[in-house]
Amino acid sequence: MKVEPTGATITVTQVRSEIGNKPKNRATLRALGLRRIGHTNTLPDRPEIRGMIARVPHLIEIKEGK
Repeated sequence: MKVEPTGATITVTQVRSEIGNKPKNRATLRALGLRRIGHTNTLPDRPEIRGMIARVPHLIEIKEGK
């Protein structure tokens, strides 16, 4: 069962492959719930999530939620 986040959200989409990136960046994508190119995940807008996004901006596309 998926729990919907409350409050502000961020939608992240993986747009580039993790192949050829450092293991730390690959782990960050996994932590964001992204498994493949085109995969999208909606996450709560929290400092921890913002920090993960800041580590892999070249691999993802970000869309602000409500």
